[in-house]
Amino acid sequence: MANSTGDTPQGLGFALGAYFLWGFLPLYMKMLAHVGPAEVVAHRVIWSVPIAGVLLVALGRTRDVRAALSNPRMLAMGCLTAMLITVNWGVYVWAIAEGRALDAALGYYINPLFSVALGAIFLRERPSPAQSVAIALAACAVAVLTISAGTVPWVALALTVSWGFYALCKKQLPIGPNQGFMLEVLILLIPALAYVTWLGLNGQGQFLAGDMGTTWLLLGCGAVTAIPLILYANGAKGLRLSTIAVLQYIAPTMIFLVAVFAFGEEFGQARMIAFPMIWAALVIYSVSIVRQMRAAG
Repeated sequence: MANSTGDTPQGLGFALGAYFLWGFLPLYMKMLAHVGPAEVVAHRVIWSVPIAGVLLVALGRTRDVRAALSNPRMLAMGCLTAMLITVNWGVYVWAIAEGRALDAALGYYINPLFSVALGAIFLRERPSPAQSVAIALAACAVAVLTISAGTVPWVALALTVSWGFYALCKKQLPIGPNQGFMLEVLILLIPALAYVTWLGLNGQGQFLAGDMGTTWLLLGCGAVTAIPLILYANGAKGLRLSTIAVLQYIAPTMIFLVAVFAFGEEFGQARMIAFPMIWAALVIYSVSIVRQMRAAG
């Protein structure tokens, strides 16, 4: 399906499906606001395993996962990416439950620019002048929010940093994206099962605790977690980098709209200044990526 000279319809369909599912995810997580974030994350792990497992069996890729589990270096790298994605999921679930979806949107808006900065620091990828301007604009937007609130916007920064380092480490993991996801949830499976069991034994768990609506929502955490990731992994194979650079703003834009119009979160003066600065930075960044790709092509 890969196409080095253009975008494939399959790749575009997969990627759009992933980003729209991620964009609607706050609505799902809001229905679980009464459940502790750690329990929600545990169920995201547990019920992702069978979905990812069925996919790998169908693709005949289980051998890669078995090889990774027996390789100390790959296992250590898998533990690191598993830890980072756990932090990201935990902060995200907490933010939605606590009415901080706008902060989550901000975090995912900033993430591409943070990834450019990480590439410059760790991979010695020199950003273009336009990309440097975009990063500076994003930093100024964070400064505006910090000065206005009197505190660092830690939710947005935690999501940005955890996902940025997750993507960086994932890039170094010598295994396919679907196999890598399976490796991560397998690493997290035992602690997740242990935590859910402990909650159940102490009467603190929400799973099978009388409210079947909550139980079904927790069961569905596997699908809403695994399916977008799998769609994205397969969509990226059939899309150019410049296309992905533009499409990736669909999810935070939808989160932003859901936060303002569905959840009624306040869009105060500081955000009225900071968000346009971020949007301007992303336009500059996207234009620079498209120009780079055209020049390389």
